[in-house]
Amino acid sequence: MTAVLFTCAGQRVDIVTEFGRAGAFTVAADVNPLAPALYHAHVKAIVPRFHDADYVPALAELAREHDVRLIVPLTDLDHAVLAARRDELDALVLLPELDVVEAAGDKYLTHGRLEELGLPSPPTWLPEELPDDVPFPVLVKPRRGFGSRNIHVAHDRRELDFFLGYTPAASVVQRRCAGVEFSIDVFCDLESRCLNAIPRTMIESKGGESIKGMTIKDWELIEHGRTVAERLRLVGPANIQCFREPDGTLPVTDVNPRFGGGFPLPRAAGGRYPELALALADGEQPEPCLGRFREGIFMTRFFSQLTLTEDGDGTLQPFTEELPEPVVQET
Repeated sequence: MTAVLFTCAGQRVDIVTEFGRAGAFTVAADVNPLAPALYHAHVKAIVPRFHDADYVPALAELAREHDVRLIVPLTDLDHAVLAARRDELDALVLLPELDVVEAAGDKYLTHGRLEELGLPSPPTWLPEELPDDVPFPVLVKPRRGFGSRNIHVAHDRRELDFFLGYTPAASVVQRRCAGVEFSIDVFCDLESRCLNAIPRTMIESKGGESIKGMTIKDWELIEHGRTVAERLRLVGPANIQCFREPDGTLPVTDVNPRFGGGFPLPRAAGGRYPELALALADGEQPEPCLGRFREGIFMTRFFSQLTLTEDGDGTLQPFTEELPEPVVQET
């Protein structure tokens, strides 16, 4: 079994579980002992915060102890740290190079990189660069956003000035797209060849994550996802968000170099992204299989929970209450 270390495991029970089903030995790490994904892995580990000096050494120790061959970050938080210090980890870190990670983590840099590569992106400005003829409506978005927090729609200059003064985050101003939004879940090999690109509709989102959607075999979107992924030099999983505008263009609004919140949908559609990741860790070179997935697969997400109890040594363990047998009365 290939051992996989998941960092910032958080709530990503779906990803940890599916890697286990794909044959991986799973090690989940998080700073919070209440992170649910910890309790769905073969091994759980509490580690320092990602900005702590001991964070990478703690991961390196886990990798040595469990013979980890693949490290998969599950949120954006530690991407730059892992990309910059991957040489200290004796395992494949499933991330692009540091410059790609840094550009993807900053919406202004993302816009600049997309334009530089000839890829469509909505007009985007820093507040001090705004033109006199701003094309309203526009979005005020954090440069380093997380979970759709602090995003505001401004319909005129008065609202724009208000939201720029109101938001606590360093922000960009971006023209609001008028078309239909799509997400494309891609997976690239270590040479940034796109192995597959699975578009899905965004029927409903909550807190920045898709909670309802459907896979579609739209070849224009598949090719768009491949082109964006390969020109940006992505490695491993990524989620590319774009709009199909009334004029037919496909401006890209976000690039997240990780498994997206809608991971269960491309997985159910046959994307086999965990198997591709394990193959890369084992030194294999899978061939591209663009379009090899099932269309018309719906996803609707819901809340679940995990109950825990303190063990004798102060650690937490899953708790299963033994309920009494029901009393059946004969009538």
